[in-house]
Amino acid sequence: MVPDALLDRFRADLDALAEPGTRIGIAVSGGPDSIALLLLAAVARPGEVEAATVDHGLRAEAHAESEMVGEVCERIGVPHATLAIEWDLPPATAIQEQAREVRYGALTAWMQDRDLAALATAHHLDDQAETMIMRLNRGAGLRGLAGMRPRSTVPGAPGLPLLRPLLGWRRAELERICSDAGLHPAQDPSNADTRNERVRIRQALADADWLDAAALSRSASHLAADDEAIEWAVDRQWDEAVETLDGAIVYRPTTAPTAIVRRIVALAIAELGTEGDPGELRGRELDRLIAELQSGGTSTLRGVRCSGGAEWRFVRSKPRAN
Repeated sequence: MVPDALLDRFRADLDALAEPGTRIGIAVSGGPDSIALLLLAAVARPGEVEAATVDHGLRAEAHAESEMVGEVCERIGVPHATLAIEWDLPPATAIQEQAREVRYGALTAWMQDRDLAALATAHHLDDQAETMIMRLNRGAGLRGLAGMRPRSTVPGAPGLPLLRPLLGWRRAELERICSDAGLHPAQDPSNADTRNERVRIRQALADADWLDAAALSRSASHLAADDEAIEWAVDRQWDEAVETLDGAIVYRPTTAPTAIVRRIVALAIAELGTEGDPGELRGRELDRLIAELQSGGTSTLRGVRCSGGAEWRFVRSKPRAN
């Protein structure tokens, strides 16, 4: 069903992320990208993969798409589950963001129930290029511009690996795998909705023949490597200049570059924060806080009281009175 050359290529990509013998869950929406991932993984890791389709309950076509995926899975011998989302009140705003959150929550619960060790998704090279442009357009820094990583963790489940073995594959290649197998994947209408930022970026990239998606993806990989180097330096700075004293985190600023200082402060907030999402600070928030600390001032962010001066002290702020 899948040519040997493509299968060997995929097997090498997946082996770099998860050792053979690892039980892997495949997130399959029914689109060509995830169907191609399903076909490749089923042959590369026979008996080691299971698939799940999340029915968000937001589109009438979703049930039929899930049934189609189930039929494909039955044909190739892969266990399949449909994970139906039941909303108390369907989202009216930030629909994609809320759908993403509940999707990963449902997949995490399914994986735990099925004793699966990692989750694989079908993000590919063109997705990576789109992500990089979107983040560049928002003024992202190094970490954001590095895009999606081949191996990260499932959102909301820090100990669960998230694998993206197709980041080196083009969308057209994956579509061809499906057509060669005689399959007709679903076409999500949201992929043509220009209210979606990613759709607008995708159309702009298609119209800009001077932009090379493969080159953009390579740049993201280079930036990811640079980001790892900064993380290494941050670990050293933390060991040398940070202490934990009676529940407080104390940082004695050195001549470290701003990029290092920003991450030290972000780590302190993530460690002590009690409000909002302490691990997801916006760049502007960090910049304002660091300026305040450098001037010797005091500020509170994400439930953390931050005091500047010769040493920067971070403590949990007192709970607010009701």
